[in-house]
Amino acid sequence: MERIEVHPPAVAAALAGGHTGHPSEVARLRLFTAIAVAVVALDQATKAIVRGWLDQREVWPDGFDLIRITHVENSGAAFGILQGAGPLLIVSSLVGVAVVIFFLRSAPAGDRLYSTALALILGGAVGNLIDRLLRGEVTDFIDPTHYPAFNLADSAIVVGVCALILLAFRPEHPATAVPDEASATDEAQ
Repeated sequence: MERIEVHPPAVAAALAGGHTGHPSEVARLRLFTAIAVAVVALDQATKAIVRGWLDQREVWPDGFDLIRITHVENSGAAFGILQGAGPLLIVSSLVGVAVVIFFLRSAPAGDRLYSTALALILGGAVGNLIDRLLRGEVTDFIDPTHYPAFNLADSAIVVGVCALILLAFRPEHPATAVPDEASATDEAQ
């Protein structure tokens, strides 16, 4: 019988999606996790405060027309679309969470901005998913009066997506840029 050798670092890297456990990678994953957990915790705490403080559709401060706190329960998606489509929204949220985790695992190890944007999106998606799973609807409360109400999870998702869009247009960092053949030939001479 043939002896099979197992190399723990190689196995660990394969299980981690190719990541090696390098200190910068561990720090990036810790930062990502801390941001995502903070978003979920703040989102859930603010929603619990609003549910305990205001009755549904109650507004504070009353008569203020710029921005206010309004307790709204939303069984749909953004802007109140897809009302009552809970199972579809739960499945799409789970797929979104998986996609964000995939992108994090394939992100450049030194790119903390990209990881931060993904962590905001993940934290927001998980925050709203918790509401959908436990309550069947999402608590919204930030009410700009002339725009549908939203919550901290929604805000984190929007900020994360905007950050990803802006990061897509940034020039490559010199340390990660791949030199073209002409400049590599010039340097060799």
